[in-house]
Amino acid sequence: MKIFSISDLHLSINNPKPMDIFGGAWDNYWDNIKTDWQTKVSDDDVVLIGGDISWATKLESSIPDLAEISKLNGKKVIIRGNHDYWWSSYAKVNKILPESMFAIQNNAKLFGNFIICGTRGWTILNHKSNDEDKKIYARELIRLKLTLDEAKKLKETNPTAKVILMMHYPPFNAMWQDSEYTNLISEYDITAVIYGHLHGKDCRTMDIILKNEVPYYITSCDQVDNKLVLISTDEDIID
Repeated sequence: MKIFSISDLHLSINNPKPMDIFGGAWDNYWDNIKTDWQTKVSDDDVVLIGGDISWATKLESSIPDLAEISKLNGKKVIIRGNHDYWWSSYAKVNKILPESMFAIQNNAKLFGNFIICGTRGWTILNHKSNDEDKKIYARELIRLKLTLDEAKKLKETNPTAKVILMMHYPPFNAMWQDSEYTNLISEYDITAVIYGHLHGKDCRTMDIILKNEVPYYITSCDQVDNKLVLISTDEDIID
């Protein structure tokens, strides 16, 4: 089994919203992703999708986008991004998901020898942060602990399993400095972290950032040339 990841698909199958206005990296991006996906992924593999899945604003409107993803190889694990306004309650999302798709929301699931957990996260606080940002940041820190604790419980009964954490927002600032998020993550036995949200040529990114011996992978599709990122296999973490 292999674990791949990509994020920020921003699909709008029934109500096309051209993405190429955001730059050349978005030209035919979904066709490019699908081609790469089908070449790399087998039905035994898992693809982690780190949020911003659909432009839909209502749950039922997201169904065509989810169905489009479900046609592709492998199992798909999704978390909520800041633009996933269609994502209502966890129970309602689960009811509409195609058979090959699984949602993570502050919990954890076992896939073979991998434990997948995740939460959305939030923008790292700075001197410009307002009270609302501080409130959401604190709430997301609680949710991060919830999902990590759930993964820890699963690992107690599956001690050889590797834990991979999905987040939508990067859990550090543009200088890649530690935060309450990364400090909390370092308290757990985590194999890798994936995140997205960042777009464009001006954002400061690296393919892999190592913090406290944990690799953090950027997976925003326009930042990874619209290709799935190999995160881990049954044998070893990818360097």
